[in-house]
Formats: sequence, structure tokens, C-alpha cells
Amino acid sequence: MQNKNKTVTKTKEILELFVDHESLSLQEISNISRLSKTTAHRMIGSLEEVGLLTRNSAGKYQLGLMFLQYGQLVKERLDIRQIALPIMKELRDGVNEAVNLVIREGNEAIYIEKVDTNQAVRVYTQIGRRAPLYAGACPRILLSYMPVEERLKYIEETALVPYADGTITDKNTLQKTIEQCLKLGYTVSHSELRNFSSALAAPIFNSDGLVVAGLSLAGLNSSFHEARIPELVEKTINAANRISNQLGRVK
Repeated sequence: MQNKNKTVTKTKEILELFVDHESLSLQEISNISRLSKTTAHRMIGSLEEVGLLTRNSAGKYQLGLMFLQYGQLVKERLDIRQIALPIMKELRDGVNEAVNLVIREGNEAIYIEKVDTNQAVRVYTQIGRRAPLYAGACPRILLSYMPVEERLKYIEETALVPYADGTITDKNTLQKTIEQCLKLGYTVSHSELRNFSSALAAPIFNSDGLVVAGLSLAGLNSSFHEARIPELVEKTINAANRISNQLGRVK
């Protein structure tokens, strides 16, 4: 573990050289970092292989495009939370149900923000909680708007394990539910991740028209009865659209 920590520390030191230098040669990296040329070459090779460093036309090293991707993800996620929170509070106050903000990471959904209901009995969700993309309204909204080939591959390769009494475990049923979601622009779940709980979710789009998050209401099954669903749908979609517009979505 100690050797691994030393490697990580040295790697970080090499990358930090590019804060003050746009590009550096192998010899320059070795001189500034005080690493042997052999060690520097080995570490740079690994960084280049994973896209963290790249070589320019002069043969010098510079930060790779991977940093642009990571930086955009961090910025986008911070922007979403900052923009979404006041709108989430308004939505909560309007319907008196918990509101969650979820993003996708790999094959899971992660809850990155929440606003609890004022009701004494509530469905508890923790920030940082992870859930499979096929189960529950908010994770499934992310699955529904994935690129078609990627979504089909996920469904084909994923075992649909039951989390609660209402979890969808049949792949044909899941496909039909997703088709309905794409047609309506929202999805509803009942007892999919927890028994006696329901949720309703709508997509959040970025400036490129891609779904980058899901916004959901969550509460007890008894609060999500058929007569109330239209009101919840309208308010949730409206809130999600407001967040999307502030993220720069072109109408």
C-alpha cells in the first residue's frame, strides 16, 4: 500500500507540473520533478496510455483531453446541483413530497441532492445512495434516455434482481416501460426499490440536448394515487424543464 501511495504521489506531482507549464519534454519533467529519466519515462508512459497526457507536434507532453472531459463533468454536476436546489425546494413546497436529483455513473444512478418532505412519515434517501438503472423512477429515467444501442446492451447484460415487491424483473416489461417513458416524458414507480414507496421522475437536459440527470418526487404509495398523478407529473416536468433551461437547453 505504501508503494502504491508513493506512486500516486509522484504521479500527482508530475501532473501538477502542467499547472505552470503548457508543455514539457521528458528531460524537463525529469529535471523539475527530480525523478530519474527512467522513472519519469515509465510514469509518463502510463499517463499517456490512459489519456491523461498527450504529445504535441513538437514531441513535448501536455495535458490530455481526458482532463477536459473530467473537468466538464465536475462543472456540469456542480452546476446542476446549484441550479436545481432552489427549484427542488419550490417543488417540494408545492406538493409536500421529497425531491431527489440523480445522475448516472456507469451502470448505476447516484443521488446527488435531495430535499426532504415536511411530512412526519417519509421515504428516506441518502445523498450518495446508488441504485440500479432499471429499478425506480429516477434511475429508470436515466436508462430510458441512454443512446439506444447502449441501453439495449445494458438490458441484455444486466440481471434484473428484485429489490422490492414491485421491481421490474422481466426484460420485455422493462422495454415496454421505457418505451412508455419516452413517449410520455416521465416515468412512475411503485414499490420498486422499497416496499410501500412510490416515485415519479422526469429528465433534465443539458445544452447539447442530452439527459444529464433525473428529477424525482418520492413518497408513500398512498400519496401517489391515480387521481393525483396528473398534478405531480405537471409540476415535476415543469421543474425539470426549468433546470434544463438554466443549463442552456435550446427549446
